[in-house]
Amino acid sequence: MLLKQWTFGDRVVHLDRPEWGVGVISGAVNEPYEGKPAQRLTIRFDRAGVKTITSALANLVPADEAPRIQAEPPPADDPLMQHMAGNVKEVMLRLPDACTDPFSGPVQRLKATLLLFRYSEHGGALLDWAAVQTGLRDPMTRFSRHELEDLYRRFVFVRDEHLKKLIMEVKKNDPLALRELTRTAPKNAQQVLRRFDSAR
Repeated sequence: MLLKQWTFGDRVVHLDRPEWGVGVISGAVNEPYEGKPAQRLTIRFDRAGVKTITSALANLVPADEAPRIQAEPPPADDPLMQHMAGNVKEVMLRLPDACTDPFSGPVQRLKATLLLFRYSEHGGALLDWAAVQTGLRDPMTRFSRHELEDLYRRFVFVRDEHLKKLIMEVKKNDPLALRELTRTAPKNAQQVLRRFDSAR
């Protein structure tokens, strides 16, 4: 039985792709996946357009239960903008909670950290990263491209320092998991994993 049955018009967020923004389901067809009940969903996302995905793999939650990507930048007198003005570096350099949660195991934190390698300092991937960090649907309303590139390079340093510590922790406690994650990680993440793993 399905944990959640989605229907036409439901508003959702894909937790593994928060940069896509809020999506509205325009089609839901029951279609088993690997013998288990699932739905093939057609969803129009704010920032990513139309996607067809299976509910068996997509980490979907109702939009009102997820962190929100704002449709418009808040006005200058908004408390969020005032907070960001004083703490832009802190906001832009923070790692997602899933990467640092002390209540999840090191392998789970490492998996979450490896997901950050989908971003880059080029094109839409940079804007996706900035949207997730700020909560703004269009980060270019607040930052110039040059500012975003500079902040992203600083974020990469923070990410990689965190990754180094996680690799050592996982290597000590579960070396087989580290080997498997290195094998299945995105190519650019594999290079960093190997470099940090062989550094000690």
